Amino acid sequence: MEITTEQIKALREESGAGIMECRNALKEAEGDKAKALEILRKRGAIHAQKTAGRVTKQGLITAYIHAGGRIGAMVELNCETDFVARTDEFKELAYNIAMQVAAMSPEYISKDECPTGVEIDFQNACLLLQPYIKDPTRTIQDIINDLIAKTGENIRIGRFVRFELGK
Repeated sequence: MEITTEQIKALREESGAGIMECRNALKEAEGDKAKALEILRKRGAIHAQKTAGRVTKQGLITAYIHAGGRIGAMVELNCETDFVARTDEFKELAYNIAMQVAAMSPEYISKDECPTGVEIDFQNACLLLQPYIKDPTRTIQDIINDLIAKTGENIRIGRFVRFELGK
């Protein structure tokens, strides 16, 4: 099957992946854009595993205050370089994660932080395992992995805090 430049361009705009990555994903998916996106997402997860050990000393702190000012959240999102931390995609990710914290009230970042011997619903208690409020078919970890695939850098949530008036 012949892959057109228009198909590659459309996939690249939606995924942020490189031209050759898009072309190869489209070939593998036999021209199906949805399948190609899923292939790129899986490859992003693989790339995220490769970068997981890298040090993340840069990043930013973002706050989200819900309408009415009764709930707010702050998130520290870390990456490897300040160049990535200054990108609009990174800032948007940090803001969306802060919004997620305000909306879903997680207790821990990951399953590793949960105490042992206590029954916990990991999907609700762990931020990285929660369904993303803007797309419940994906988790917060999936959203982070997408940006890791785009930037090629390790990205992680350093810490978060949630405030609710009266609590």
